[in-house]
Amino acid sequence: QVQLVESGGGLVQAGGSLRLSCAASGLTFSSYIMGWFRQAPGKEREFVAHISWGGGNTAYDDSVKGRFTISRDNAKKMVYLQMNSLKPEDTAVYYCAGRRIPTTEYNYWGQGTQVTVSS
Repeated sequence: QVQLVESGGGLVQAGGSLRLSCAASGLTFSSYIMGWFRQAPGKEREFVAHISWGGGNTAYDDSVKGRFTISRDNAKKMVYLQMNSLKPEDTAVYYCAGRRIPTTEYNYWGQGTQVTVSS
């Protein structure tokens, strides 16, 4: 049974930082591209970042580029999202997701962790 469990969310002031973590189990972690998505109230879920199986390739949405950093530790089956210079518009539920190589759709999703940035 595949599980993705996010942690690290919380309330932070604008300009602050948070580090989200996602623990994966039940899957061959190194065979998956891992991504972070977010969904703000009243909005659709949107892509934030993803990282290749080996960690050598990353991609970010323009809204977070230069502020967020995605990383992974295949030995620990963990993926992280370091979020710096947070803005109120970053407030959302953040989801970890896994996409088995070479499929194009994300196969597994976590339950989400709330990030709230106050102004």
